[in-house]
Amino acid sequence: MKLIRFGPPGQESPGVILHDQHYDVSAFGEDYTESFFATDGLTRLAEFLRQNEGRVPRVPNGTRLGPPTARPSKIVCVGLNYADHARETGATPPPEPVLFLKSTTALAGPNDDIIIPRDSVKTDWEVELAVIIGQRASYVEEADAAGYVAGYALHNDVSEREFQLERSGTWDKGKGCDTFAPIGPFLATPDEIPDVDNLRLWLTVNGQNMQDGTTANLIFRIPFLISYISRFMTLLPGDIISTGTPAGVGLGLNPPVYLKPGDVVELGIDGLGSARQELKAYAPH
Repeated sequence: MKLIRFGPPGQESPGVILHDQHYDVSAFGEDYTESFFATDGLTRLAEFLRQNEGRVPRVPNGTRLGPPTARPSKIVCVGLNYADHARETGATPPPEPVLFLKSTTALAGPNDDIIIPRDSVKTDWEVELAVIIGQRASYVEEADAAGYVAGYALHNDVSEREFQLERSGTWDKGKGCDTFAPIGPFLATPDEIPDVDNLRLWLTVNGQNMQDGTTANLIFRIPFLISYISRFMTLLPGDIISTGTPAGVGLGLNPPVYLKPGDVVELGIDGLGSARQELKAYAPH
């Protein structure tokens, strides 16, 4: 199954993709929240679709897509999880996963504008595979971790490198700005992705190829990450783990290149669709 959410920001309705068409499942009566995933919502939604085959309405073409899940309790990110990306940033591949959190207010739709923060001059891009957790996970064994996955999605882990690396403290302040977590276009359940360890990830800026990698090069793979993270915090249904980015970020270029207003970022992952985001300067409301 492929899950979407559509409509104005903050007012999204649940939907699905069937035969490459977007359908409205508002009549199912639930958004894709923690409660939905915790109560076997995917199975219940599949049954709803079976019972209502041919009767769910189409979503009008051109309707905005929001993040494919409602705001999760947390977005957990893994840094330096591709050896080529670690090398390009001058870092040593870590002996254990590097973890940081993105603020849930950073969550955005796949084609929403990315807002360059006030006083930012080093806003950067990072195409990543996101994992959506399906059930409460605490001290999970690696061998059991696959059973905790609700699905996968495309994520741009937008980063402000000055805030992240030059302003003291942890990485979080350069990762959690508004619009810095555009996710989607859809959540794909595991049955839609035959080999999650062999997916091509790509990203372009203004049509120029910047990142072209594969999840085959992950240092720490998804079952290990779920098990590892669950030792330090309980993962709740609907939580997002973003698994790291391959080489090709702006920070790693010589000289570095950063995003500016008017730039267009396009990105995609095999089986998880593509997204397009335009950069806009911060403007007070």
